[in-house]
Amino acid sequence: MMRSQEGQRGSARRRKVAAAAIWMGVGATATYAQEATPSGVRRSGAEAPTAPDDSVPAPEEPSNFHVSGYVRTWASFNLQNVPETPQNDRWDASMLRGSIMLDADWKTGPLTWKAVGRADREIETGYMRRLQNEVRTNSPGGPGSDMRDLYNQVQLREFYADFSPFDRVKMRLGKQQVVWGESDFFQAMDVVQGYDYRWRFFLEREGDELRKSLIMANAKIDVPEANGSLQVLFRPGWDKGADIGNTYDLSGGRWALQPNKGIDLLSPGFLRNDYHHPDADIKDPTGGLRWTGDVGSLNYSLAWLRTFNNDPIVNSAFAPNEKTPSGQIGDFIHPKVDLFGLTMNGYVQPIDAVLSTEITYTKDAPYNIGTNFLGGALPGFDGIKKKNVVKSMLRVDKNLNLQPWLGTSRPSFFSVQVFDTWIQSFKKSDDLVELAGFGAPVKEHTTLLTVILGLNYSNDKINPGLAMGTDLSNGGGFVSPSVDFSWGDHWRFKVEGDFFFAHSQKQPGQVEEDTHLFGYLAHNDQLMFRLTRQF
Repeated sequence: MMRSQEGQRGSARRRKVAAAAIWMGVGATATYAQEATPSGVRRSGAEAPTAPDDSVPAPEEPSNFHVSGYVRTWASFNLQNVPETPQNDRWDASMLRGSIMLDADWKTGPLTWKAVGRADREIETGYMRRLQNEVRTNSPGGPGSDMRDLYNQVQLREFYADFSPFDRVKMRLGKQQVVWGESDFFQAMDVVQGYDYRWRFFLEREGDELRKSLIMANAKIDVPEANGSLQVLFRPGWDKGADIGNTYDLSGGRWALQPNKGIDLLSPGFLRNDYHHPDADIKDPTGGLRWTGDVGSLNYSLAWLRTFNNDPIVNSAFAPNEKTPSGQIGDFIHPKVDLFGLTMNGYVQPIDAVLSTEITYTKDAPYNIGTNFLGGALPGFDGIKKKNVVKSMLRVDKNLNLQPWLGTSRPSFFSVQVFDTWIQSFKKSDDLVELAGFGAPVKEHTTLLTVILGLNYSNDKINPGLAMGTDLSNGGGFVSPSVDFSWGDHWRFKVEGDFFFAHSQKQPGQVEEDTHLFGYLAHNDQLMFRLTRQF
């Protein structure tokens, strides 16, 4: 199967927790914990005839059709009061959600088919109703005026066919996910597709559940003589606009950035999404090449990707870029970028650890400008400037023997990652903003540090975890303790707390120049319970 050619989707499932930043959304993202893979495959099709009692039973004929999946429910609660609403929201339910996912595969001649679908439904909590009322009062007529429509979805997540047209060549055609890169926290190489962060932001641990699928041709060509393979991606431009880039809560819901809860930025009189901007037209084909190989014990990859900037920026009505926006004050767009990347990982025996690194060079990455535009009323609305950007990641993964001190069942997983964004030819006079709508200027280097510790008890039936991170350049951070419980092959239960620490935060109507990544997440501390039945 071509899962391996997709940058080892399993490696991305090891663990992820995160941070983020976009215009009224967040740009670097992450998700923590190991993804639970549905087990207990349900088989369909006729069984072999039953043999007489005195004979040897006939073997069961294999079925060409298999279905697995899960039924899952979430309940999350605010641990802080949200200042944008008139009542005290602490301890109120912020999310009551249920989902069912079906994953089917079947074989017809030379073709192997895969279809993944998911249906999501939410109960309107009192907190959701208060946010919706604020939206209807402050900015009516947009998607936030009916918030459950933002969260209730029925999606065909993936639908594709695998086949091998020639020796050494494997093809996948259809709607699919492709995972590139070595970073488990902040996406540098893994930008083939965007993510949907509206319903639980970056906190949902499985990247496959948040990653958007695109219609693509995906080929893998094995070259054993060079100990590697070449992956070729081609996206013909048949996707819908909402399938491109990262989608954030811009409509005043529970994950709108502070202080924008209760304000729908996509309502009439504010902004719109423009998917047909000359520099960001979803109909334009995109694609990439990736060579993956190994030299001894070292695994590496080299890649080029032509894609859309995952985080949207604002094409301001006050300083239009190539096209006059249709929104009253501007449009969100995803300009096309070229990315060149290198990844490496390998085991280092002297320190008994796995070292991984990822380096990318993005040509013409877009930034909004104007930290004090209109006297600070609309920072970032003074236009767009493009800069070349280098992103780098270094990670150390190691198993620690904590059994004598903590009584764990086995060695504990420990990971440290440093992620840096370096703007080339940086000048303060460029007046780049970190996030349009906030006045903080971008620094030449933005460096983040994250740490994960995973423990295992009772033969992996009880699995506590701790994830922490900090913005070394701007201050602030997060702490996310959790416990996973496992019963047999089918039942999973998770309890998680998410706590954010802001160096500074923006107040409604405030002119400020010091709100950065974790300041956007102020007043969003959460306690979450999740129950899953896999089949």
